[in-house]
Amino acid sequence: MAFRFTSCFLALSLLFASALRADPIPVRHSQGTERGFLQIRSESGAILGHGDLFQTAHGSRVTSELILHFKDGSIDDETTVFTQTGTFRLISDHHIQKGPFFHTPTDILVEANGNVTSHSIGKDGKEKVETQHIDLPPDVCNGMVGPLLSNISPTAQPFKLSMIVPTGDKGRLVHLNISPTTSQKFADVGLTYTATVFRIHIELGGVAGVVAPVVGKQPGDLFVWIAEGTAPQFVRLLGPLAEGGPVVSMELSGTSFKDAGGDAH
Repeated sequence: MAFRFTSCFLALSLLFASALRADPIPVRHSQGTERGFLQIRSESGAILGHGDLFQTAHGSRVTSELILHFKDGSIDDETTVFTQTGTFRLISDHHIQKGPFFHTPTDILVEANGNVTSHSIGKDGKEKVETQHIDLPPDVCNGMVGPLLSNISPTAQPFKLSMIVPTGDKGRLVHLNISPTTSQKFADVGLTYTATVFRIHIELGGVAGVVAPVVGKQPGDLFVWIAEGTAPQFVRLLGPLAEGGPVVSMELSGTSFKDAGGDAH
């Protein structure tokens, strides 16, 4: 009976995953040159650090770098290059996390040709460089979640995107189950605006996806606020920035939200 239940569960999971699988996101709002200032807060509201977003656009090619500086000296630095011709397509994403805020340092480069290069420190204390090839689906979204969700209607049905995440000294392909959950008010310089809150659930897949919730290693859900209107824009992310990390709020400087505890449900 247990075998039949497990087989049925896996079959339903595969069917559900297939139904949600998405093509690349169509370009409805082109990304341009911009500069953004962010702050990182703990669940209690304490300021943990600040961030800078630098984005430039040349023709259909966009380069975006998000740098987070933590008070404890930790750094989260991600540089993403993508195109926006008809649909959004990743060219490369280089993500570095280091310092005491992160349990495990990360240095991973994902390229459109499927090469995934990870830098790690071996047991002998020496740097280890591992390059693997992963067949990337066209909807891979590393470093592009904010721009992509800015192109999704608040009334959209649940959908799925792909992402490469670091696992030790290698990368792993996972899927993000994404759905608009609700609209919430937020304030900026005394004015009130409305944002769509998207829930992002990371689906590990395979045996790991079945076992992870049992052993407590299933990553926590993320919530992303996108300001509604003629020019949708990322305004907030709530969730862990790395596996096993604490829940934080990363938001545009000057914005404020009513949910003091950060509960997006």
